[in-house]
Amino acid sequence: MPHYIGIIFAFVALLGWGFGDFFIQKSTRLLGSSWKSLFIIGLIGLVVLFPFVRNDILILNVGELVLLGVLGVVILFTALFDFEALRRGKIAIVEPVMSIELPLTVALSVTLANESLSWIQLVLIAVVFAGIMLAVTFTNVNKRLGKGVLERGVIFAGIGAVGLALVSFLTGISSQRISPLMAIWFSNLVFTLICLVYILAKGQFRGMIEGLKKHPAPILAMSFFDNSAWVAYAFATTYIPISIAITISEGYVALAALLGIFINKEKLKRHQVIGVALTIAGVLALSYFSE
Repeated sequence: MPHYIGIIFAFVALLGWGFGDFFIQKSTRLLGSSWKSLFIIGLIGLVVLFPFVRNDILILNVGELVLLGVLGVVILFTALFDFEALRRGKIAIVEPVMSIELPLTVALSVTLANESLSWIQLVLIAVVFAGIMLAVTFTNVNKRLGKGVLERGVIFAGIGAVGLALVSFLTGISSQRISPLMAIWFSNLVFTLICLVYILAKGQFRGMIEGLKKHPAPILAMSFFDNSAWVAYAFATTYIPISIAITISEGYVALAALLGIFINKEKLKRHQVIGVALTIAGVLALSYFSE
């Protein structure tokens, strides 16, 4: 039973990150700053999760504080690169680059957390990754070489993808060693305070509040989906291996790109249909063979 609970949480993370990235792009462009978006996400997460962790805050030991502090700092820099990539670039171009997070996280989990994967699981992880790449690739790879690869936002996305792998791994480790809710709450505390200092120093606090009042729906949707996704992923890693949880939830990349396609009324090409089918089939098969 715990195995299936972990699978369900991973699917919730998939949906949350998919819709979350879509609204992050929209909200970050409306607010004009990645720092503002990250601050609002972190603040809402702090307020909502505080009642569930308040009794555990004072019993954290030094090692746990260091782990959670490092996680918060890594999240800050990673999110700034990711948000900036989404703000500057096209979601269907940026998301494929971010999906590099998947093999990197799996590699970290296998080498540092001593997770073991069967050959079937490894094959299915590769199938999911290939499906994601096909689903979110608009143009023929040959046409893209030399110019499409370096479209706006891609460099930020590439750096962010490396950071995301580290964040996903550290979130899993923190959730397993401490607790899922504490891992998310404390890391939110770290990057939210840093964001607040930056925003105040730049004199952008009033502008952020005005932006929130003017565009509450997409900004609150961004906060809801992103926080929900990270909480769900954190819980998933306590029931199933990190490498399995990240592979299932990584299907959000295809979902986020497809949202961009459908909202912008773009037609799916044959290779994208194949990619979506591979991703769905791979995720479902991995869920079945991961007990």
